[in-house]
Amino acid sequence: MEILIIGGTGNISTAVVRELARRGHSLTLVTRGSSASPGPWGHIAADRYDGDAFASALRRWEGDVIIDFLCYRPEHAEILYQTFRNRVRQHIFISTATVYKRPPEVDLPITEETPLGNPNWDYADNKHRCEEWYIEAGGPEFPTTIVRPSHTLGEGWLPSPAFSSDFTVAERIIEGKPVILCDEGKGMWTITAASDFAVGLAGLVGNEAALGEAFHITSDVPLSWNCLYYEMGRALGREPRIVYMPTEFLVDQYPEMHGPLKGDKAAHAVFDNLKIKRFVPEFECRMSPRDIIRENAAWRLAEGHRRNANPRTNQIIEDLLEKWTKSQ
Repeated sequence: MEILIIGGTGNISTAVVRELARRGHSLTLVTRGSSASPGPWGHIAADRYDGDAFASALRRWEGDVIIDFLCYRPEHAEILYQTFRNRVRQHIFISTATVYKRPPEVDLPITEETPLGNPNWDYADNKHRCEEWYIEAGGPEFPTTIVRPSHTLGEGWLPSPAFSSDFTVAERIIEGKPVILCDEGKGMWTITAASDFAVGLAGLVGNEAALGEAFHITSDVPLSWNCLYYEMGRALGREPRIVYMPTEFLVDQYPEMHGPLKGDKAAHAVFDNLKIKRFVPEFECRMSPRDIIRENAAWRLAEGHRRNANPRTNQIIEDLLEKWTKSQ
């Protein structure tokens, strides 16, 4: 199939591109830069958020499926709709599992029937509004499938409630410095390998039964944050020194943590994946949480430049530790 991927070079989308290419699809990536990551696919340079420029850059593309990783607000949804209405067989909108209510109002695990609406994070609220926009505007003119990843880890990413994208927390563990978990670290959390997520998403591509449907694609194996950090310590060769702080304290000191914590990682996240398995029977998570952590830690440690501790993250952690100590 001819597939247009808006994005394609990020934490999750890189694995999706690799899986779709492995299956023999013809891919074109849309990025802002002059070139996409190297591979056997085409590339179009376009600003996803400039409606006229985007439509002009994509006017000659013809294909079957669009997968959009870069839609974050309803106005972004409208740009895509106006550009590709009546031009594709399927549009796959990459939403987020944070659209579910936090904390859930019903018993775990979370299913696709769990109520939506997360007032604790603008990111989640805007993704929810995009879903509603596509549901209302979809139909035969723009048939849409909604996909909701949760904490999905690509190459080198390690689990953290607030700092997954760099090596700061891992470096602190290696150096024997304290690291922070909210509350008592007992929240049940699910991490998913991007390579496993990609299999689930690829199985939805061209799947007519998936049109008009929403799916989360996650692992079935939740662990507490304590377990995840101790697994990270095992992979790094040193037991973590964990300092527990109440979520309310953390968001009071750093309001930018309100969304990632109260809107996501301070709540339990345990998922039922029966729906995606019903539509995509080949989907299963082959990588356990331990496998993900060990593989990604090894990738980081293999070359020195990948140990990219963030000075700003270190500053925040040290500041919180100092303020917490003074408050006791």
